[in-house]
Amino acid sequence: MGLFGNLFSKKDNKLKQDLSQVQKPGMVFIMHLLFEEKCDMPDKELMCSAMDEHIGENECFAYSGNAVGFAAKKYNSQFKDAVIPPQLMITGCTEITDWHPDALTMSQMWDCPESEEIFDKCRYQVVATDMLAAGLDYKDRANMLMDFMEALPEMFPSCRAIMFDTSGKMFTRESILNKEIPREDRFIFFAVNVRFFRIEGTEDMMVDTVGMSTLCLPDLQYHFHGIDQNAVVNHAYNTLSYIYANNCPIENGETIDGIKNGEICRDVQWKCQYENALIQPAREVIDINMGEYASGRR
Repeated sequence: MGLFGNLFSKKDNKLKQDLSQVQKPGMVFIMHLLFEEKCDMPDKELMCSAMDEHIGENECFAYSGNAVGFAAKKYNSQFKDAVIPPQLMITGCTEITDWHPDALTMSQMWDCPESEEIFDKCRYQVVATDMLAAGLDYKDRANMLMDFMEALPEMFPSCRAIMFDTSGKMFTRESILNKEIPREDRFIFFAVNVRFFRIEGTEDMMVDTVGMSTLCLPDLQYHFHGIDQNAVVNHAYNTLSYIYANNCPIENGETIDGIKNGEICRDVQWKCQYENALIQPAREVIDINMGEYASGRR
């Protein structure tokens, strides 16, 4: 997994979170497209063609050099008093003046080793986001967002990379165009980050996930020692896939299969508890008590 970032001091009696960073369930999904030079808004016909190919039935209801908006008409977002199609918005290209990921986020960009070089060279961005999408079925929203993501690199050939705001994950344009990920796995692969931390001066480690709250699903948290972290990361991805496939059937106090000899094993059961995350951003997580490997108080 490379170098491990954001080491916490042994003097801290707990891992502190920045409460100014809060992920609300169903929050707006934001993608930052990064550029070395400023680009113009693509031709309307090109943008509509890419959206038709990837999104399906849609309507371009706004087009200018400052913003473009599409209504994803194949989806229905259910609100209290209305059913309306969600909107997909793209801003014009602007200079980056007051935005940069913090050190914690930068340390966890496992999928883009050249992230620091990209941020050093890329001084412009386009922002793509959804609106009025919280009322969608969670799988519909995930599929719509990933289809939107796949359309963007075709619209913007000079884009160096795309960063996902809710998870801090980043991929180069080429990796998005070239990855062949099964449709049901795309959201977790691209938009959910599994992070790893060592706690300085101790044998304790943490693995947590960030990004599931977009779909109103819980993230995961492991606080542990004495076991290979790669096995825990693999367990996290498998548990995320289970949560996504089944609309999170895990209830407070239930158990899930743990790890034995590096493999997921039914003979080992780990207890699940819904808690506030120990590491920013503030969000609800399923804390997984890893039995003999567990660290911290519960």
